[in-house]
Amino acid sequence: MKKGLIHGSLTLIVIGVIVVLMLPSWVEDSTNVVLRDDTWPVSSQAKTLHASLRVADLHADSLLWNRDFLTYGNIGHVDLPRLQAGGVVLQVLAAVTKSPAGLNYDSNSADAADNITRLAIAQLWPPRTWDSLLQRALYQAERLHNYADRSAELTLVTSAAQLQEFLDNRQPAEVATLLATEGGHPLEGELANLQVLWDAGYRMLGLQHFFDNRLGGSLHGESGAGLSEFGREVVTRAVQMGFIIDVAHSSPAAVDEVLALSPEPVVVSHTGVKGTCDSPRNLADEQFQRIAAAGGLIGIGYWDAVCDITPKGVANAIRYAVELVGVEHVALGSDYDGATTVTFDTAELAVLTQALLDAGLTDSQIRRVMGENQLDFMLAQLP
Repeated sequence: MKKGLIHGSLTLIVIGVIVVLMLPSWVEDSTNVVLRDDTWPVSSQAKTLHASLRVADLHADSLLWNRDFLTYGNIGHVDLPRLQAGGVVLQVLAAVTKSPAGLNYDSNSADAADNITRLAIAQLWPPRTWDSLLQRALYQAERLHNYADRSAELTLVTSAAQLQEFLDNRQPAEVATLLATEGGHPLEGELANLQVLWDAGYRMLGLQHFFDNRLGGSLHGESGAGLSEFGREVVTRAVQMGFIIDVAHSSPAAVDEVLALSPEPVVVSHTGVKGTCDSPRNLADEQFQRIAAAGGLIGIGYWDAVCDITPKGVANAIRYAVELVGVEHVALGSDYDGATTVTFDTAELAVLTQALLDAGLTDSQIRRVMGENQLDFMLAQLP
């Protein structure tokens, strides 16, 4: 009987180890999908143009996953080698700290089961992250700092001067990153935590994610509310500190209040446009026009927020946005590694350059959308 108990215990331990090692990879492989199609050739013209671009992307959730960011991966969408292969110069990496089960575009309860708690435990994140949204953001920042320390080709930028120096001295394989929050949840209701996030290297602050929070209403929440009193305090203080405000998941009422409150332009880091995809995920065209009129930047995504996720569909959304608000206000906002299904990963971004050429954009317009707009915006808005 004793031998049986020992054998049974060892079996459970082995099963537990297998689950810990295999489950996170299986979860990501089934949620961050690439549906490739070999019928999207890239012409020599597009290859030459793409090789000359300084590509930049406003939003990816790669720090959420336990892959080594410095190693070329066969799952997910983004890592350093794929950024290098795609010609990316600047990648914004967002920390996801809470995400409700279901991820409905129409409505989510703030009390719904949290996917990130389960993922943090399954990936063996430090126990301090299991019940603290702030610690989850700090842990993801620590991971990026560690990657930058390990690789001379990866830099975390926190100021305009640092970004300018990087661009002036950049070698072809070098990539800069910038830290953002996917919603203001890691503040945990404390204004003082803005300084904690700032000290950790965060420079872009999302306000909401898929549910209403202490800062105000989400585009996918239950209330449709604008900013709370706390939310107004956060926006005011964050702008004073030098944070860039991201309204990607904020309710229309909250977006209007941010625009009235902030003396600085804001970003919508990852979105589609209602003109080509009438989805509750996307803000109305008129709101995008107000964001652009205030000097803001709109990142067009590659997943189902654009409805048609082929390169042609993404390019059509970008062209529509360019015609709607002007080319200088349109950028890329992939939402790579954000539990999204796409048709090309970061290494394959030349297919988007081809699609933009096919959509009728000029080389100059493509250059601006694919990166120069974001670089100019960051140089102007970073502290």
